[in-house]
Amino acid sequence: MADRQIYPPPRPTTATFLQKLKEHAPNSTQLIGLATLVISGGILLLLAGLTLTITVLALIFFSPLVLISSPIWVPIGILIFITIFGLLSFLGFGVATVAAVAWLYRYLRGYRPPGSDRVDYARTRIADTAGHVKDYAREYGGYLHNKVKDAAPSA
Repeated sequence: MADRQIYPPPRPTTATFLQKLKEHAPNSTQLIGLATLVISGGILLLLAGLTLTITVLALIFFSPLVLISSPIWVPIGILIFITIFGLLSFLGFGVATVAAVAWLYRYLRGYRPPGSDRVDYARTRIADTAGHVKDYAREYGGYLHNKVKDAAPSA
């Protein structure tokens, strides 16, 4: 412990403060970038204010016209909405139909489109189930046929 000497912390001088300030001062490129940012931000803020002002004034001046002509605009709006909805539905169903027909064509031609393995698996399951039902019906149907003869021997 005796080897260590405790020095008081160095006092900041004005020279070191100014040197540090100079080291962290922006260069000319950064100053031009900052000036560009401030100017373009101010212009955009001015344009946003003008847009808001014009919108509010237009609403104030054109509200009576909109209220007077609203019996015309509501049915027209509903008609346009139904027309657009119908066209988009028609186009969507048309695209889905074309995609399904193209997939079916590729499947039937043997090109193995995506998902065809699941269709093959479902087809074999259905065929197996139909075979089991047929066998069960044959067995159970014969059983019932014998029971009918026991119940009504003359039948």
